[in-house]
Amino acid sequence: MRTNLLNLFVFTSLFFVTSMATFSAEIPPNLDEFVVVLDAGHGGKDPGNMGNGYKEKDIALSIILKIGAELEKYKNIKVVYTRKSDVFVELFERGRIANEANADLFVSVHCNSHNSQASGTETFVLGLNRNETNFEVAKKENSVIYLEDNYEVTYAGYDPNSPESTIGLTIMQEEYLDQSILLADLVQKQFTNTLKRKNRGVKQMGLIVLHQTYMPSVLVETGFLTNNQEGPYLNSSRGKDDMARAITNAILNYSKTINLNTLEQVAANQSNETVDKGVLPESQVFQDVLFRVQLAAGSKKLDTKPYNFKGIKGVSREKEGKLYKYYYGATSDYLKIQRMHNEAVKSGYTDSYIVAFRNEQKITLNDALKSKLK
Repeated sequence: MRTNLLNLFVFTSLFFVTSMATFSAEIPPNLDEFVVVLDAGHGGKDPGNMGNGYKEKDIALSIILKIGAELEKYKNIKVVYTRKSDVFVELFERGRIANEANADLFVSVHCNSHNSQASGTETFVLGLNRNETNFEVAKKENSVIYLEDNYEVTYAGYDPNSPESTIGLTIMQEEYLDQSILLADLVQKQFTNTLKRKNRGVKQMGLIVLHQTYMPSVLVETGFLTNNQEGPYLNSSRGKDDMARAITNAILNYSKTINLNTLEQVAANQSNETVDKGVLPESQVFQDVLFRVQLAAGSKKLDTKPYNFKGIKGVSREKEGKLYKYYYGATSDYLKIQRMHNEAVKSGYTDSYIVAFRNEQKITLNDALKSKLK
C-alpha cells in the first residue's frame, strides 16, 4: 500500500470560519511495490552549470536525497539512487541501474542555465527536438559523454552536436512516452500550482540519459541558476525543500493513476469480444466490487454537507482506526467512478483517488479489475 506523504487537505466551512483542519490521505493500494530510481544530474568531475557561482551537481543531489528520504518512509515504495554522493556516474550507467532495478519510474533532477535572465521550470521526456532551443538544451545535457572513457564505443558514434543523432534515441522509449508525459505534467503542475513558479511546460528532447532507460522517465529542470532571483532560491534550503516536496508529490500522484488506464486490457481478457482500440463501453460493472473516490482522511470529524467539501454532494464519512475518511460515490461501475473522480479533481481535490472494496474490505484496484464483469 502506498500513502501520499504530502497530501494536505484544508476544509473551510461556515462553522469553521476561524480554524482550519489539515488532513493527510493514504497512498492508494494500486501495486504491491513501486520502484523509483532517483538520478541527481552531473557529479564528481562534472559540476554541471555554475550559474552565479552555484554548483548544479550539489543542488541536484540535495534535492534527490530529500525526495528519497520522504519516499523511503513508505514500506511499499523502493527507492534506488544512481548516486548518493559527489561522484561521477556515466550516462549509460545511470540507465543500467534503473533497468536492473526493474523500475517503475526514472526521475533525473537538474538545474538550468542561460546567457540571459531566463527563468522557470520545465520537465523533459524523450523525443525529437521540436526547435532550436530544445536542441541547445539537449547538447548541453548530452555533452557530458565527452568526460567518459571510451565514449565513442559506448554511444556508437553519437554526436551531441548533430540533430540527426537524436532521431534514433526515441525508438526504444516510444511505448513509455504517454506515461512519461503524464509524470512530467504532474511535476509541472506541482511547480506551477503549488509553488507558483513560472511554467515553461513539458517538452520532448533527445536526452541520452532518458534513452538508456526502459521505463517512464523524465528529466526535471528545477530552474535557472543563472537567474539572479532563481539561482539563490534554488541554492537555499527553502528552495531545495520546495523542489523536493513538489517532485515527491508528483511521483505519489502518478502512482495513483498508473492502473487507471488498464480497464481496456482487463475487459479484453475477461470478455469473449475484444474491445476496440481506444473505444470503451458506456459502463463497466464488476461483480462484488464497490468503487469510491477518497477525498480526504483526517482526525477531525466533519459534517458531510457540501459546503465542507467544495460543493460536492453525497459525501460519506467512515471511521478507520483514528482517522475519519471521506468518500464520494459508491458504485460497481468503474467507468462511472472514473467520471466521479474527474468531477472531484475539477472541484479542487487534485489528490483524490479511487479505492475499491469487496465485502466491505479494501482491496487493490488491480484485484478489483480482475474480478468478473457483470
